[in-house]
Amino acid sequence: MNPKNTLCLWYNGTALEAATFYAQTFPDSAVKAVHHAPGDFPAGKQGDVLTVEFTVVGIPCLGLNAGPAFPPTEAFSFQIATDDQAETDRYWNAIIDNGGQPSACGWCKDKWGLSWQISPRVLTDAVTHPNPAVAKRAFDAMMTMTKIDIAAIEAAVAGR
Repeated sequence: MNPKNTLCLWYNGTALEAATFYAQTFPDSAVKAVHHAPGDFPAGKQGDVLTVEFTVVGIPCLGLNAGPAFPPTEAFSFQIATDDQAETDRYWNAIIDNGGQPSACGWCKDKWGLSWQISPRVLTDAVTHPNPAVAKRAFDAMMTMTKIDIAAIEAAVAGR
């Protein structure tokens, strides 16, 4: 049965490559189905991969190979909550080492242009801390980072 709501992500002919990478990188992720175009379309020919059904950490997605007209922007991102530095490093490095680009404050972009936030739970808890001084210290520390350093966030929370 198809889910009621699915994220449709626009790709320039690389939906299967992206979906396969996500399935190999993140838990609870898989390529579910590949559908070929029944006829020619503006971005391809009959028989080309038109759509790919996949999940990313349990979120149902549809990759649409619709050409270069609408590249992804930072207005959309996947936010992946991590439990420790090893998990943070693993996901961050997988994206960066596979042709991605680092950004600021735990954000990075994969080789297909999709944005990701690799966000340790420690960071999320710290910047939403009920004590405004603690939240500000954690926030200020985060603002200096590219990939999130959990030890530095914990030090900021502790006031060190």
